Amino acid sequence: MIHSSSFVLVALSLPVAAIAQQKPPSGRELDQLVASYVSQDARSDEGQRERAAILARLQTVPPLDARAVAAWTKKIDKLLGKGATLQKSGDNWFWPADKKTGQPDRGRYIVGGETKKPKGLLIAMHGGGVGSADAGGAASSYGPAASHFDWVMIAPQALQATERGWTDSGTEEFVLDLVDAALRTWKLDPDKVFFAGHSMGGYGSWTLGAHHADRLAAIAPSAGAPTPIQSKPGGPIIDIAEGVIPSLRNVFVSVYQSLDDPQVPPAPNQFAVKQLAAAAVKWGGYEHDYWEVDGRGHAAPPGGPQAQLEKIAARVREPVPQRIVWQPVLSWKRQFYWLYWQDPVANAVLVADLDREHNRVSITADKPTDGLYVLLDARVLDVTKEVAVTVNGAEVFRGAVNLDLGTLLLTSAHPDPALRFAARVPAFAR
Repeated sequence: MIHSSSFVLVALSLPVAAIAQQKPPSGRELDQLVASYVSQDARSDEGQRERAAILARLQTVPPLDARAVAAWTKKIDKLLGKGATLQKSGDNWFWPADKKTGQPDRGRYIVGGETKKPKGLLIAMHGGGVGSADAGGAASSYGPAASHFDWVMIAPQALQATERGWTDSGTEEFVLDLVDAALRTWKLDPDKVFFAGHSMGGYGSWTLGAHHADRLAAIAPSAGAPTPIQSKPGGPIIDIAEGVIPSLRNVFVSVYQSLDDPQVPPAPNQFAVKQLAAAAVKWGGYEHDYWEVDGRGHAAPPGGPQAQLEKIAARVREPVPQRIVWQPVLSWKRQFYWLYWQDPVANAVLVADLDREHNRVSITADKPTDGLYVLLDARVLDVTKEVAVTVNGAEVFRGAVNLDLGTLLLTSAHPDPALRFAARVPAFAR
């Protein structure tokens, strides 16, 4: 894991006096700064340092008006469009071999489904385990189903064949890179992105679907469950691994399980579904469907993947939900819907509510929220009026909102325009 967000913290919290002494960059320098920011690798220490320095420099730029926001957004979109794209068919490598460095082919992915004018994106995750990882099975199973719904299908292969291959060895980052590259390759609706998978792929769609719920409309795990926590080896299940259930509030979940499955017994999925129901009572949301049969063993559901995907096909992401529940577990996952946390506290639980009538955000948190920001635009609150933020009942911010170039860049880590915002205010005492 990369723990480098402290670099960003420095950039976002420079003293006002220090900023005032600096001369704002010229128009040409601004263009260069923005281009440099977009080109940096946000997951590396060096990339974070460079981005932090650029954000600090941008703090000298006066607030933007609506016209300037639109102009900068257009420029940023053009720069983001130069990122990685995908082959539009076949069996491919995301990082082709480099003979000069001796780097072998890495990042296998298979393209299928509707590839000309897709109406959605399906990431199909394969099963497997230690020593077993093959995207071919998922591609052949989910490709025809994706075609039925006019979705393009990307079937990635875990970078290493481990027990939890979808979260090991950089595979999770790889999957998100594929989503971003697909948005550049096709004219896709970012509100129609789905994760599905069988067996270990079910684990992957549960887990990555929760970690990146803000990017998804729905998930469809099949004969695979999130990691259960047991009181002792072989003992009863007492919980589900952190970062899964709470974060799924605004994503539809369709779970398939056979009672006689010898490889993935029903207990973990049954427990996880009960946890979804309990979360719905506590926080609202958590729409889900549990499809349980008997006699199928570890096979696909009756009717195959198409029958399960039918349950999620009509779902559409809401990028600005009125309530967010977030339990972060990844140091590099800093934005979640309209929240941005410079250094997310692992396993904290945040509940954030929009009160549009009073132009206020109310947050409850079980851990300190230092470095947490509320991202704003007209979809969230009225940015032309005073905004207030409370954390655990105490007001931590009240004031006017400024539109700024730094926030536009900070929320442009991906080519998903619905998650880009033009302003931020702190959700912590300063």
